[in-house]
Amino acid sequence: MERVHELSPAAKPVDADIDLNAVQRRTLRLLFTTQIISGVGVAVGGSVGALLAAELAGIGVSGLAQSASVIGAALLALPATAIVHRHGRRPSLAASYAIAAVGAIVIVLAAVQRAIPLLFMGFFLFGGATAAGLQARYAAVDLAPATLRGRHLSMIVWATTLGAVAGPNFAALAGSALDDYGIPTLAGPYVFSALLFLVAAIALMVLMRPDPAILARRALARPAGSAHPQAPVGMGAALRVVASHPPARLGVSAIAVGHLVMVGVMAMTPVHIRSAGHDAAQTLRIVGVVLSLHIAGMFAFSPVIGWLTDRFGRRPIILAGIALLMAACALAGGAGHDSTRLAAGLMTLGLGWSCTMVAGSALLTESVSAELRTSAQGLSDVTMGLAGASAGALSGVVVQGWGFPMLTLVAALATIPFIVLAMRSSRRLDRTV
Repeated sequence: MERVHELSPAAKPVDADIDLNAVQRRTLRLLFTTQIISGVGVAVGGSVGALLAAELAGIGVSGLAQSASVIGAALLALPATAIVHRHGRRPSLAASYAIAAVGAIVIVLAAVQRAIPLLFMGFFLFGGATAAGLQARYAAVDLAPATLRGRHLSMIVWATTLGAVAGPNFAALAGSALDDYGIPTLAGPYVFSALLFLVAAIALMVLMRPDPAILARRALARPAGSAHPQAPVGMGAALRVVASHPPARLGVSAIAVGHLVMVGVMAMTPVHIRSAGHDAAQTLRIVGVVLSLHIAGMFAFSPVIGWLTDRFGRRPIILAGIALLMAACALAGGAGHDSTRLAAGLMTLGLGWSCTMVAGSALLTESVSAELRTSAQGLSDVTMGLAGASAGALSGVVVQGWGFPMLTLVAALATIPFIVLAMRSSRRLDRTV
């Protein structure tokens, strides 16, 4: 009898008794829950990262704390994408959160030992949580109907609100809770971050069954014996397609520019607040309020943004996001040490980021073939991570040399090349209609 070769997970047909809609609903519920948990973990630790780096290494390099995390998120997206290709979303997400938990513990050890290189290594690994959170938005649309992609994606982005808005306000309590154990106040929040990331990783490994990415690939598998091989799925192929396809290029660029502006301004906001002369405890309280409103802007309105994206199209929402980012830079840059105006600017900054993230991600997802989608999504995460890392690295230098208002001006000017790209892409599409 001729031996029958077993199909790979990507090629096996979907079982007839699997209800893809039911799987999608379960996946959304699980992702929603783990985004809340991880959102607290990212926010409670991330809100004090720049302060901890400034205390140990100085204000000039304090922006590197955010940059290290963003670079970590960008580079960890590469192995995370490879895991999705081979094994699905479940192990990829869980591994990313586990790496972030290790990074949080490394940060605590570095703070205790006052070891600066170890500190930035910890920040790099901590970026795994951001990589997982970004990947989760794509996991939400693996099985989503085309007409609901914006809303399903935005639902997962919004879930982060419930944890991330509360997270910074726990920073002061988390920092002082471990004082008796010899852990510095600014490092204590990272202990709680590590525990929360481990909970999210375990929940995903146990409960994300069946895996949505594997089911999506099986649903699109070609019939056995097809004469047409599947298209390449590597990063190189994705880069070529994105570079040559205006809508995909616009989606990736929107995500990257939004992240660049947001990270550049947000990374130095805690340091700007502390420059008013507050003590550490008062600084943490103000930082908690300001960053909570910023995170609310990033995530709380994403369901509305998702609906608007599906209703009016991707491009108008992207351009609205760019306008909001520029307005936010004007508000924050002119706020001085007025916490109310600064909070308004940071909330507007979050809204602009949300528009570019949700609409840009939806545009990218629908602009490439199914075979290239995962690689294109990974490429987008790497690009946005590197853009944000560059902004974070330069933000400390700009603030130290010229002040916070100059930083917001530079961030606003950084949107101009994207506006030119968007207008050119729009004219090209109009000519093809």
